Amino acid sequence: MKSLNRFPVLLVAAALFALPNMSMGQEQEGPTKDVDKTVAPPRNSAGQPEEAPIPSKLSKKAQPDVPENLPSFKSSLDIVSVDVAVLDNKGHFIPNIPKGNFRILEDNVPQPIKSFGKGEAPMTVCLLIEFSARYQRYWSQTWYQTLQASYGFLQTLKADDYVAVIAYDMREEILSDFTADKRQTYEAMQRLRIPGFSESNLFDALADTEERMSRIEGRKAIVLISSGIDTFSRLTFDKARKAIQDGGVPVYAIGLMQALRIMSEGRMGPIQEMNFIQADNQMKTFASETGGMAFFPRFFGEFPTIYQNISQALRNQYSLAYEPSNKARDGKYRKIKVELVNPATNEPLRVTDEKGKPVKYTIVAKAGYTAPREVE
Repeated sequence: MKSLNRFPVLLVAAALFALPNMSMGQEQEGPTKDVDKTVAPPRNSAGQPEEAPIPSKLSKKAQPDVPENLPSFKSSLDIVSVDVAVLDNKGHFIPNIPKGNFRILEDNVPQPIKSFGKGEAPMTVCLLIEFSARYQRYWSQTWYQTLQASYGFLQTLKADDYVAVIAYDMREEILSDFTADKRQTYEAMQRLRIPGFSESNLFDALADTEERMSRIEGRKAIVLISSGIDTFSRLTFDKARKAIQDGGVPVYAIGLMQALRIMSEGRMGPIQEMNFIQADNQMKTFASETGGMAFFPRFFGEFPTIYQNISQALRNQYSLAYEPSNKARDGKYRKIKVELVNPATNEPLRVTDEKGKPVKYTIVAKAGYTAPREVE
């Protein structure tokens, strides 16, 4: 197996330039301001009135204004939705599990399941990519790995999947809004050529992306491609963690530079080694607490399996909902735990394959939510 130092540049070049008739991606303009009715609308080269630009789904200004003092839940009965994926030890989705085998606990108190559904659904994904000069410039292999991970994941998307691309260094930049047009997404990716700043403000970028996506309906997720290192964020780790918990959008993290860290063992200082360990733990925390998954590939050959695992977890899910028995609107964080049980014995469910052999499985679901706070 080839090492990262020998990864062929031609593969990256092919990913960047193989698509025909692609131009550099352009930033989308915001909504036009109101003008006097006597002013004629702008016209294109054919003399036809131009259509007003569509507000970006990722733009905070495009969201309806909501007073900050209103509670998160508007109905009298609060319903908590939990998307659950059950994967075997190979990352494959385990189908056809009946509703009666699921058990939900909130703060260790069992909750009755009000609704239950399953099936495959399109994905709405925001690809959040670290593109900082700190590592992409001085660690050239990381630049190749970033492109490999980004392009590779995009190639797994289907025609009805929607994807947006955001790159971040000192601040995040929306390269393309949500679209099912993959050509538009690839054009945006071509802008990942020369990093600008050396900062890598992960906490700010991830918390802001969570907030932007929290109001988007349907099945959604953030695929984070990052070293996991934060250098100069306005938010601390604890504040970013709370914002991500409140957002409730699953994070699927792909950690970079794993092979380079192994190759550099014994040559890095203790502070740098500790930074990398802390970075991995941060990525794992963000993923596990939002119902996502974290991956730390050492070789390029691991990426196809990672893409498959993310696709399996996102497309094939069980959708559960319950009405919390705790009616207090105290704004506190409540832990959620999803289990598979045998209702006859109340013991953990035993899953077997076609040959009757036991199968180890993993339950992927968000770790909790923040209760609404009553406004007096």
